[in-house]
Amino acid sequence: MHDRPKIGVGIIIRRGDNVVIQQRKGAHGAGTWSVPGGHLEFGETPKETAIREALEETGLHVKNPRVIGVTNDIMQSEGKHYITLFVETDYSHGELTNPEPDKIIETKWAKLEEIPAPVFLPLKNFLENNRLI
Repeated sequence: MHDRPKIGVGIIIRRGDNVVIQQRKGAHGAGTWSVPGGHLEFGETPKETAIREALEETGLHVKNPRVIGVTNDIMQSEGKHYITLFVETDYSHGELTNPEPDKIIETKWAKLEEIPAPVFLPLKNFLENNRLI
């Protein structure tokens, strides 16, 4: 593993007591559950990434983005290393959809503490530590 770590952004979209969760497929973390997210693009802030990725991955518009945590995620078996910034947002409007069925098996509203197993490593690290590194 010689690549530099990548920057990921996990988005916690809140609507009351519920958040959006997704079951992943494809590149890495296949079959695991997580919150929506994606890569920080050149020139973007983490908050801008959260707004963009929320719409791309869920069809939802979000507001009030705020960074609430950072995790250091080393996925040895996949040869990947991420620094993941968790951004909490509030649901604004839109209908929950799955615009990326090639990347996501299922998208739904659920309580974060009731997320099914297995949990994607960055979210698992965030839930276990729930703090900035």
